[in-house]
Amino acid sequence: MDILIKSFNRPFYLDRCIASIYSFVSGDFSVKILDDGTPEKYLHKIQTKYPDVVILKSDSYEEKSLAIAENLKVGSEIDGNKIPVSFWIAAVQKASDYFIITEDDVWFTEEINVDTLRTEVQKLNINLIKLGWLGNVKDDVYSDHFAISEHLDSLQPKNLLLGNRKIMKAFFFNDYKFFSLLYKLKLVDNETRNKYWLLNSILMGLYKKEYWLTIWQNMNGEVNEKMQLVNATVYYRKHRGNPNFISRLKNEAMKTTFQSSATNSYHQYGYGFDVNRFNHIINEAWLSGAFDAMENFPNDFSLDYFESFIKDEIPVAEFRKWVNHFKVQYRKLGADVN
Repeated sequence: MDILIKSFNRPFYLDRCIASIYSFVSGDFSVKILDDGTPEKYLHKIQTKYPDVVILKSDSYEEKSLAIAENLKVGSEIDGNKIPVSFWIAAVQKASDYFIITEDDVWFTEEINVDTLRTEVQKLNINLIKLGWLGNVKDDVYSDHFAISEHLDSLQPKNLLLGNRKIMKAFFFNDYKFFSLLYKLKLVDNETRNKYWLLNSILMGLYKKEYWLTIWQNMNGEVNEKMQLVNATVYYRKHRGNPNFISRLKNEAMKTTFQSSATNSYHQYGYGFDVNRFNHIINEAWLSGAFDAMENFPNDFSLDYFESFIKDEIPVAEFRKWVNHFKVQYRKLGADVN
């Protein structure tokens, strides 16, 4: 089974991610890093530390690496909105029929055996196993869930509008004011669309390849989450008779960070904190061997640990404000950010 890791300029997290795989994942698997610009000196250390890992580079790798260098020289922003979707799709097309896809700032915390899980997804006709869900229990509200094996629970979605592609596009994008009309009729509310995330997992999924590729159709070079949910819903509608279409582990096996970002693009909160500068400082400390990628594991790095490296260059109080804002956003969505 292939384990694919999307990666960009946070080798200190990538190191933690890979180390957790070799600590907690057993069975027949290979690890492939899908990198979009992490400077070569960092990737060299990753390759030296983990010689069995395959590192693949996107077509925009050189451009993104140059953007990182330019940011350090003149402060020009790194465009985090340029996403190598076609690169990810090409990698999945060549991957095993069932595969795990994650990102560099995600790590395993519980043991899994990929041989066992592969046998179960094939036997039970599962399209997606959620390996982690950020501690969010909303899936329990939005689904009927029951045990289907020693390791897995089925999640059967309930009370979802399931229409053809035109109807679901109108629903998610409010074409023809369709969602607004349903809202006025009190048939939907502000929470309704979130129920459809039951059908998808960006960071922590073991997928049937056909399903993942379907979800990522029509992205047009960007991550369009609404279109992903349209694609997932249309596909699920055709297979809704399958009681095991979506499942999850009985015990959540993965975690992610709520106090870091790859660039400034997604989390500009107006505080005096520069994500790009932060990443450079920690990257260099990691490269020199001063920064321990497994500090405070299995939890995220402690803020005090981060601050011991950045305190001379970044206002610690502003960093704390930024992290708190980040966590509040996800806490409101139901995630356990602790």
